[in-house]
Amino acid sequence: MCAGPLFSPPRQAIGLCFRLSPRTPVTGEAIKVPRQSAQPTVETLNEQGPAPRYLQLKQFISRQIDSGAWPPHHRVPSENELVDLSGVSRMTVNRALRELTAEGRLVRMQGVGTFVAEPKSHSPLLAVNNIADEISGHGHRHRAEIKLLREELAGPERAVSMGLQEREKLFHSVIVHYQDNVPVQIEDRFVNPALAPDYLEQDFTQLTPNAYLQRLSPLTSGEHVVEAVTATPEEAQLLHIARTEPCLLIRRRTWTGKRIVSVARLLHPGSRHRLEGRFGEPD
Repeated sequence: MCAGPLFSPPRQAIGLCFRLSPRTPVTGEAIKVPRQSAQPTVETLNEQGPAPRYLQLKQFISRQIDSGAWPPHHRVPSENELVDLSGVSRMTVNRALRELTAEGRLVRMQGVGTFVAEPKSHSPLLAVNNIADEISGHGHRHRAEIKLLREELAGPERAVSMGLQEREKLFHSVIVHYQDNVPVQIEDRFVNPALAPDYLEQDFTQLTPNAYLQRLSPLTSGEHVVEAVTATPEEAQLLHIARTEPCLLIRRRTWTGKRIVSVARLLHPGSRHRLEGRFGEPD
């Protein structure tokens, strides 16, 4: 039987337990936008079309992405550049870019610019996967930055969540995972020292905590709690996202036998990650 919820979050969450096997229309005014070519020109779109101007601009940018003219990581013209080129208001341009970002087509990095997004990475909903394998499996490069790696004493809530006594020792790590130099996850993990005594001695830029822990002992069961949240200012800075961008949070506990191995908080920018799940087979 699976243990109770990982934490008691204030927001509505989805709790999952699983058993692991050994493993206003416009007419008339034209929109002009830049066309990517050897000699950049200006293209006129939908002069008499009924679509609102922000939607015309969205459609143009989407066509550039879908055609491959603007590949992943391509820098999109700035808001000011699009205003000058299209003749529409900055509010109109901002809405088009904002909606494309929310749809996962673009990534807006504060102080850097707006770029064509990679197709979203995804994780099976009921599996404990190694993020480095997920990233490399999609043809990208994984990199990790260690932000924290130390021994701590368990406070009351942490002791309960890990099945330890208050003020027992535990290990704490905070790692930012990158896909092709774009941050895609903050991994905040607590580990039971009795089950991984050499945890603090590992080089987690070369081996992920997940991979290391699975080498030590088989994970026999686990618990996921999934939430939509916003990042703290510090987390937003680490993920290179706006403070208001929605994020996907996975709280995870894993067991070997009846002992809790680790408790992890995995935070992803919503525009860069999705969960997938399937059960049963169609008739």
